[in-house]
Amino acid sequence: RGLGSDMVSPKTRYLVFFQYFGSKYRASSPRELLASPLLTIFSHTVLQKAAQNLKSVIPIKFHISSRTDAGVHALCNSAHLDIQRAPGKPPFHERELVCSLNHYLKPDILSACRVAESFHARFCARSRTYVYRLLLGCSHHSEIPVFERDLCWAPAGGPLDVPAMQDAAGFLLGTHDFSTFRSLSSDTPLKSPVRTILQADIRPSGGLLSHHYEGLEFWELEFRSRSFLYRQVRRMAGALVAVGQGKLSPLHIKELLERKDSRAFPPHAMAPPSGLFLKSVAYNEAGR
Repeated sequence: RGLGSDMVSPKTRYLVFFQYFGSKYRASSPRELLASPLLTIFSHTVLQKAAQNLKSVIPIKFHISSRTDAGVHALCNSAHLDIQRAPGKPPFHERELVCSLNHYLKPDILSACRVAESFHARFCARSRTYVYRLLLGCSHHSEIPVFERDLCWAPAGGPLDVPAMQDAAGFLLGTHDFSTFRSLSSDTPLKSPVRTILQADIRPSGGLLSHHYEGLEFWELEFRSRSFLYRQVRRMAGALVAVGQGKLSPLHIKELLERKDSRAFPPHAMAPPSGLFLKSVAYNEAGR
């Protein structure tokens, strides 16, 4: 039966992929930051305001796949949302939805696709991949190139022992209790500390305009898992850098895993948020 002008349009669920520069989004108060990391702040401000212009019959709520701390960036994060248009109006075409949202957004919506009503951006994700960017060769923070500031971490102390870091990363692979590698949060008692790390790679990388920067080296730490604990990636990255600096041995990573206690993590070893990027969220159904 055709869709009449007085007939209610169907509710349609979409999966959208988007990117953002994390340094632009901060919690407005310590209480807000404690209660909800960046992704909730981002979705409830920037995304929600843009969605109001879609004139959905029902309120639009973005269900985000992956939370990130303030200062952490996303090359590609994802969320699902339901839209019900006014009577007589057909569902948005995917490209039309992307253009409509981007008209009001500075962070880009990269793509969108229609998904089943049972789809959930968070729970249907097959894996999440994070990249942590390191800059070596800076003796002082002021030496970080202006176009790389807030996009990498330049740890002090000279060159890193990359082979030792690679040995240490091997202990992180597989299924473990990662209690030592998570920060405590309000939902800590509700979540199992067991996670499976599918990838933990360390490799050289290029920086923006890196051929202009003599004596500087860029490296990437890449981690992939179905899900991560609160600040787990920043703790793993910081621990591996500590190994590269000789402050920890590769075997210390194994010992930290066996401790299963967040208080056993070395003080001040967690990597800062500025070098961390959510690279991708993969799904079977969405083909990403």
